Amino acid sequence: MKILCDKQKLYDVISNVSRAVSAKTTLPALEGILLRARDNTLFLSGYDLDLGISASMEAKVTEPGEIVLTAKLFVDMVRRMAGETVSIESNEKYLTVIKSGFSEFTILGIPADEFPEFPTLNQVTPISLPQSVLKSMIDQTLFAIATNDAKPVQTGSLFEVGERELRVISVDGFRLAMRREPVASEEEFHFIVPGKTLSELTKLLGDEDEKTEIQVGNKHIIFKIGGYSILSRLLEGDFLDYNAAIPSGGVTTVTVGVRPFIDSIERTSLLISDRLKSPLKVVFGENQIKMSCSTAIGKAYDELECQLEGTDLTMGFNNRYLLDALRASGCDQVKLVINGPLSPMKMTPMQGESFLFLVLPVRLKAD
Repeated sequence: MKILCDKQKLYDVISNVSRAVSAKTTLPALEGILLRARDNTLFLSGYDLDLGISASMEAKVTEPGEIVLTAKLFVDMVRRMAGETVSIESNEKYLTVIKSGFSEFTILGIPADEFPEFPTLNQVTPISLPQSVLKSMIDQTLFAIATNDAKPVQTGSLFEVGERELRVISVDGFRLAMRREPVASEEEFHFIVPGKTLSELTKLLGDEDEKTEIQVGNKHIIFKIGGYSILSRLLEGDFLDYNAAIPSGGVTTVTVGVRPFIDSIERTSLLISDRLKSPLKVVFGENQIKMSCSTAIGKAYDELECQLEGTDLTMGFNNRYLLDALRASGCDQVKLVINGPLSPMKMTPMQGESFLFLVLPVRLKAD
C-alpha cells in the first residue's frame, strides 16, 4: 500500500474513528485502525465488537492495499507531524513508513484479515432525523442512563417509534428522562441503544439540519452522520414500563427560573461531597424555595423566588440529580409538578411536552 493524503483531514478522521477502538484487548487488531486504500479513496475503521466507526476520505493511491495500524500510536504520530501532507507506505511484511515534512516513522502493522468484519444488518427499518434534533434528544436524556450493570438494559436509552413520534427514554432507578419529537414513520417499533454509543454519537453530531440516516436491524443499528457510519450492537431485554412510573396529576405546581435554581443548589451544596453526603432539604412554599443541608463540617441555607400553586411541601433530594435535570432542560424556566413529599417530581418545559424528567425524592430524617 502506498498513499498520500492531507494531514489535517487524516488527523480529523482517525481521531473520530479511534473512539471505537478497544483500549485493552487480547486481539491486537482491535487496538488498531483498519486502513483500506483503493480508487483514490482511503477507508478507515475502528471496531471494538460493540461499537464501530468508519469513514472515508480522498487520498492519492499509488498502490492499493490494506493494513491495521495501532490507533493510539498512529493518532499521536499524525497529530505531532509538522507537514501538510502525510505519506503512508507498507510492504508485504507489514512494515509501514509514515512521513510528513522532515518527520519519518517506521512501525510494524497488523494484517488486515485479522480485523473483524462489521456485521451485516438484516430486516432494516429506516428512520431519518435532522442532526440537531437527534443531538438534542440524546443530550437531554443521556444523564439519566444507569452507569452500573445491575440492570444491563438500563445502561442504554429506549428509542420508541409510534404514532408518528420518536420518544427517547432513559432510567437509572433514581430518575427518568424522556424526550419526544415528531418523526415521519408509520411503523411502530422500539430498540435500546447503549449509553456508550450515544455518548460517542453526540460528539459527531452537529447543530445543523443535515439529516442523520438511521438503519435499525434486529441486533445492530447504523447511524450515518456526514461522512461517518457508526455501527452499534443493540441491548436486549425488557425496559422499564416507564408510563407506569410517571405519576398523574399533582397537588403542587412550581414555576422557577432554571439558572437561579441551579445557582442556589450549587451554593447550598458546597458542604456536600462524596465523603460528606447529605440530602438537600427543599421547602416549596409562599412563592419561595428554601434550601438547606447539614454535614459534619457545618450547615448551609439559601432561598430563591418561584411561583407556587397548590400545597406547600418539604422534600429531600440528591443535589446532583436535581442539577443534572435542570442543566439538561435547556430552558430559561421549568415547571415542577409534585404529588406529595415522597412522590417523584416531574420537570417539564413551560409549553408543550418536548421533555419530561422525573427525579425521585430522598426521605429526610426527622429534625
